Amino acid sequence: MMLHLGEKKFLRKTLLAAAAILGMLAFAGTPQASAEDYGDCQRRISRADHKLHEAVEHHGWDSRQADHARHDLREAREHCWGRWHRDWDDHDHDRH
Repeated sequence: MMLHLGEKKFLRKTLLAAAAILGMLAFAGTPQASAEDYGDCQRRISRADHKLHEAVEHHGWDSRQADHARHDLREAREHCWGRWHRDWDDHDHDRH
């Protein structure tokens, strides 16, 4: 089967366009870290930290309430670290 020059150009352009569309679709579903996510995590950690200070102030360092607040703070930090770590790119600055 012999392709003419015009047919080769058309086929090449079609394949290039299809590859570009597939590339865009592949990245469309990729989750991205956003400033909103970062702000939500900061607020969550800050709120848990404040609750720990309140529990210690009102009930003492070794109280059940303080233990619960420490647990909540640890969970908030782990949750946010997991989100940041998942979106982290160790080589982000290598390109600049």
